[in-house]
Amino acid sequence: MTSMASTRKRRFGRLRSSRGSTLIEAAIITPLLLLLTFSIVDFGALLYIYLSLESGVTQATRFAITGAETPGMMREDAIKDAMRRATPTLTIPDTAFTFSFMPPGSSTWSSGAGGPGDIGRVTVTYTWNIMTPLIRPFFTGGRVNMRVESAMKNESRWQ
Repeated sequence: MTSMASTRKRRFGRLRSSRGSTLIEAAIITPLLLLLTFSIVDFGALLYIYLSLESGVTQATRFAITGAETPGMMREDAIKDAMRRATPTLTIPDTAFTFSFMPPGSSTWSSGAGGPGDIGRVTVTYTWNIMTPLIRPFFTGGRVNMRVESAMKNESRWQ
């Protein structure tokens, strides 16, 4: 009877052991930590892209107001090139750019880059695909559409 009681005690003692609970806790926590880590990376990338676009569109607009010309390029292509040089880590398609201007005394925007004395506006629309599969369903189509714009008055005289 004593040997049977000690055998039972050993078996129940193993069930109460904490060695297996560590493995179970790790199995529960690891996916949550990975989700949190990848979410931070995704939102960090979004912030980086937005700030890069903001800076790039400002640089492109500053280039545009001077009336500077790049040999062999149309004015709008030169402005796009200035934006791309300011954001070298992003691939921005030509279709992402929109140019508009407002002549002096007007209250409506017209399409195009404008001329001396006009208020020029550069708008860039950029789409970013969310990388983390569990976060993707929270965004329409798993994408985030960002739109940045900058408007400045063109210099009155271009050289």
